[in-house]
Amino acid sequence: MELVCPAGSLPALKQAVDHGADCVYLGFRDATNARNFAGLNFDNKAIATGVEYAHARGRKVLLALNTYARSDSVDVWRSAVDRAADMGIDAIIMADPGLMQYTARRHPDVRLHLSVQGSATHAAAINFYHEQFGISRAVLPRVLSLTQVEQLIDKTPVEIEVFGFGSLCVMVEGRCQLSSYATGEAPNTHGVCSPAKAVRWQETPKGLEARLNGVLIDRYAEGESAGYPTLCKGRFDVGDVRSEDGYYAIEEPTSLNTLSILPQLYRMGVRAIKIEGRQRSPAYVAQVTQVLREALDHCHENPHRYTPRSGWMTALADVSEGQQQTLGAYHRPWK
Repeated sequence: MELVCPAGSLPALKQAVDHGADCVYLGFRDATNARNFAGLNFDNKAIATGVEYAHARGRKVLLALNTYARSDSVDVWRSAVDRAADMGIDAIIMADPGLMQYTARRHPDVRLHLSVQGSATHAAAINFYHEQFGISRAVLPRVLSLTQVEQLIDKTPVEIEVFGFGSLCVMVEGRCQLSSYATGEAPNTHGVCSPAKAVRWQETPKGLEARLNGVLIDRYAEGESAGYPTLCKGRFDVGDVRSEDGYYAIEEPTSLNTLSILPQLYRMGVRAIKIEGRQRSPAYVAQVTQVLREALDHCHENPHRYTPRSGWMTALADVSEGQQQTLGAYHRPWK
């Protein structure tokens, strides 16, 4: 199984490569990628440097071109495809079928991966993208049980990549419109959930308030850690439950951690394990990459005797959202 690691910046890319990533994934500084935050991502010069750095060490660079082109600016997305094809990128991670068709026709030698934003949760959907556009790999949404993942792998020739660690989302990737209700900008077309221009922090007598386009998302007590505000992970008053009681009405902040099930993923034929977190720091990338590298090597050497080490679990707990970890949908024994 390949280890696919996030790179929101050139320092993060180098940390990923230096700590054992087989592949790094990155995005342009525009709405063509789903982590379109100010201060993140790559211009042409940084990508050229990153590709050279990774390739010199035998690693691959993947480009996340994983939002959907807007009808008023399709040329922006097509231009991004052309730039990627000219830069020595090893594969483009893509969700928009129209862009896949454009890429397959204009750049037939470019390897295509189906993004998690494509929301392909069954083999028929993945095989459609393979037959129509020649995709080589599909990244599965984090909504399938282990049994469902195994059944899917048996029914497709396409390589399957799954998330192994990182922030979870309550929505099925590629189908979330939640933040657009508050901001008018959907992450699938503008590349960001909770765009920074709509986020406001305000100190009040009740505590530090986080608002998204005027909508109160959360309130933090003195000394409480404040996360980046998103509607799905806010605390709200619902019925008789008050926000000061810490009620996460939709989803609690937590991180997916698959260390305990790596042998099962390996045996069923998963081809790549992906770390989420292009918006996280280079230090986060280094720490998580090192842990997953050691764990994957241990699993590959002897999957029958593999056991997650306590030091690995502690290291990942330190960088987990809300200091909580879960197997998420993978652990549904009734499925």
